[in-house]
Amino acid sequence: MDDKFKGRLAIIGLGYIGLPTAVVLATRGVDVVGVDVNPETVAAVTRGEVPFVEPDLAVAVSGAVAMGRLTATSETPEADAYIIAVPTPFNGDHTADLSYVKTAARQIAPRLRPGNIVVLESTSPPGTTESIGRWIGEMRPDLKMPHDGETGADIFIAHCPERVLPGRIMIEMLTNDRVVGGLTPRCAERAASIYRVFAQGEILLTDAASAEMAKLVENAYRDVNIAFANELSLVSESLHIDVWEVIRLANRHPRVNILNPGPGVGGHCIPVDPWFIVSAAPALSPLMRTAREVNDRRPHHVAEQVVAKAARFRSPTVACLGLTFKANVDDIRESPAIEVVGLIAKALPEVEILVSDPFVSTLPPLLSGYSNLRLESAHHAVENADIVVLLVEHEPFKSLRHTRLGGKVTYDTRGAWR
Repeated sequence: MDDKFKGRLAIIGLGYIGLPTAVVLATRGVDVVGVDVNPETVAAVTRGEVPFVEPDLAVAVSGAVAMGRLTATSETPEADAYIIAVPTPFNGDHTADLSYVKTAARQIAPRLRPGNIVVLESTSPPGTTESIGRWIGEMRPDLKMPHDGETGADIFIAHCPERVLPGRIMIEMLTNDRVVGGLTPRCAERAASIYRVFAQGEILLTDAASAEMAKLVENAYRDVNIAFANELSLVSESLHIDVWEVIRLANRHPRVNILNPGPGVGGHCIPVDPWFIVSAAPALSPLMRTAREVNDRRPHHVAEQVVAKAARFRSPTVACLGLTFKANVDDIRESPAIEVVGLIAKALPEVEILVSDPFVSTLPPLLSGYSNLRLESAHHAVENADIVVLLVEHEPFKSLRHTRLGGKVTYDTRGAWR
């Protein structure tokens, strides 16, 4: 078994996964170079600052930069190991857009030397890690890729999917088990040496395709269960039954654990990853497709309910609380709250809509074109609204039910004001 990784490591992509990974390695003695195409991100990290909100990350970045263990650049350096942590969105037909991964692989290729390790952390469809080997091999025919055979490979390529929760990244980065799947067993073992530097959880070795599929399955499983809760909410609403009470009672059964419904499903993982499975085997995945459709439809239903409530007023003002995809973070990726607000603004162009989120300082680009939207403090939004819609259960919003909602029409999509 290899010891812990020693050497220089480059991380391609300094986002919500790349930067925390860089920090936990740097603070444990590894020389880390973070690479990002965004010059503002590079400048921020160089100053020892962070470009997004994540508990405990800022002090860790500052310390790693001060130690001289973490640097940032826009140019791919020579290193002993490379971690690719770039976005993998989906195309209009729900197939994976691997252009960022391919670009990263091609950036790395000219720098590679025999013995180097390449790890893909970006969530990807099965076969992507193998494709990285082919893309690199096309540019570096002088190097033997692991897909050419087990014996004598010059480069070790593996997949280690991230599985952390925004808001708890710096904790779960250390404590969660890690799955490391190599193109060969030797690739998996070499890649695992990187994670032994900081991982306190178990490191599970497997093949690359199984590791890729396992990450997709984790999020598809959660998506299906959320869809059940959201569908249950629709049924209960139609029968004038309190869905939160139903779930509370049903969950007292020792083998039942129904999740909470909400305004939709957000973040970069759960709304995206199930489509990678569906697109790979469309005829064999009707349940996962239906779950995605149920959850994708949810923001439209919430917006329709708000529009119906607004019809009771001659000239209403609507307050929408929350824009991020989950509570107590600043991450707006794939946020259903943003979609809900946009749908309401479009349906009610003459209605003033006051939006508040303590973690968002400007309206997201998707909402900037609506003249009836204004970003306000929660106090101002609620005080001046006839209808108050809770879209994200940020901690400051939870206490509002006790203080400022008297006489207002409320729509609590999270069950936080029960």
